[in-house]
Amino acid sequence: MDMDRESIKQELELLFEQKFVAQGFELVDVIYRQERAHIFLCIFADRLGGGINLDECAQLSRQISQALDEKNIIASRYILEVSSPGLDRLLKRQSDFLRSLNKEAVFFLNDLVSGKCQWQGIISKADEATVYLQVRGEILKIPLVKINKAQLVI
Repeated sequence: MDMDRESIKQELELLFEQKFVAQGFELVDVIYRQERAHIFLCIFADRLGGGINLDECAQLSRQISQALDEKNIIASRYILEVSSPGLDRLLKRQSDFLRSLNKEAVFFLNDLVSGKCQWQGIISKADEATVYLQVRGEILKIPLVKINKAQLVI
């Protein structure tokens, strides 16, 4: 089975998201890239409450490897890495923003919001479509679709 990069990424997300949640983990991100003759698959996972450890990453790595071999999603050899997203993890989904309420974050947008493509402030609220950012005492509404990259300020 030979699929393009985005199809493989989506297939992996579908395959592992429910399995991770059932075990108390969260699939944070999947990175699939090819460099010369090597395929690198990086899976970022976290405990639902935060704080995955090395043994848990190793356990998930074995499960992922076994499932990939059974499903034959990646036809050629690959290098698999499972790790924590770290403190500077990207915020992408509503759940990421809800977990980060009342924390300072920086947003890089792919379209202007109130005349700027970069904003920094305190995340005050998040719903399915919008993140509400407190900037200098005012609330700025940032649509999720306009967010290119967002992360907590450490």
